[in-house]
Amino acid sequence: MKTTVKSYQTLLGGFILLAVLGSCGQEEKKAAAAATPATIKTFILQQEEMKSSLKMPGELIAYQQVDLYAKVSSFVKTLKADIGTEVRQGQLLMTLEAPELGSQLAAAESRLKSQEAIYMASKSNYDRLLETSKTPGTISKNDLDQASAKMNSDNAQLNAARAAYKEVGSISNYLEIRAPFSGIISARNVNLGAFVGPTGKGSEFPLFTLQEQKHLRLVISIPELYTGYLKAGDTVTFTVQSKPAQLFTATVKRLSGALDLRLRAERVEMDVPNLDKQLLPGMIAEVSVALPANAGTFVVPKSAIVDSAEGIYILKDENHKAAKITVKKGRENDGKVEVFGDLHNGDVIVTEGMEEIRVGDAISQ
Repeated sequence: MKTTVKSYQTLLGGFILLAVLGSCGQEEKKAAAAATPATIKTFILQQEEMKSSLKMPGELIAYQQVDLYAKVSSFVKTLKADIGTEVRQGQLLMTLEAPELGSQLAAAESRLKSQEAIYMASKSNYDRLLETSKTPGTISKNDLDQASAKMNSDNAQLNAARAAYKEVGSISNYLEIRAPFSGIISARNVNLGAFVGPTGKGSEFPLFTLQEQKHLRLVISIPELYTGYLKAGDTVTFTVQSKPAQLFTATVKRLSGALDLRLRAERVEMDVPNLDKQLLPGMIAEVSVALPANAGTFVVPKSAIVDSAEGIYILKDENHKAAKITVKKGRENDGKVEVFGDLHNGDVIVTEGMEEIRVGDAISQ
């Protein structure tokens, strides 16, 4: 019995000794692993020329567009155009009717004729007195001056009557609505007999909306980062949803030269010929803007950039120790990104940047 207990104690002691030796071995392995830095992929930084393109949405709008309203209160008498009608500059689109305007024109004409008669009478009287006054002692100077003043006053009244008649006549011209330029009627909001004018229900919507569609504008907003790449005369390409397989071209014509305060982008307009009317105002276009290569820029893989709460940076190998280099991103293309910062040719950069790598961590290549 004593032999059995002793054997058990001996066996238990052996197990304990093996456990202690195993624990010591694991600690030694961990210490060795900590002493040996992990292998991290790096690359040598070099300046490159990076060609890329910027894809962004744009909007097609009519080269010219105008909403036509009635100048005077009136009723629609005739309609000469409808939605989709192609019209020429100066073409009659609509005639209006305003009976009270006719009465005003007749009254103004009557006042004009009356004033003409008054002026002719006063002028004849002055001419007779002037001729008679050539004989000494026949007409006093005071009578001649009064006749001259009366003639001048009647002449002024005649000119006022002429102006009033011309004004009413000009207003009557507003009863004809004509096209200010050649284009297509894209909207009509009235019918025969409708009341229209600057006041009342008739002025709620325009009579017609006229668009020039054979010549369109493509409008885009270029972000601040890319404003230096486009200039007047450059050509861009674009597609539209209705014809995804067809590639259209446009030429840059107008740049605003300022950034929109809300979008922080520059408005750029391009001219688009549209004689076959394949494109329509209001279409959304997918625009591709070619960005030329800039010599002397540094390009890194996108994976090398760390975008964290501390900012945007890349990791640099300095004497086998990790160092952070704060950078700003430029253009992106095919998984590569332009970066700007305190960088030099020949710098060793970590290929796979991550927040877990701290400043001063050992780097083994």
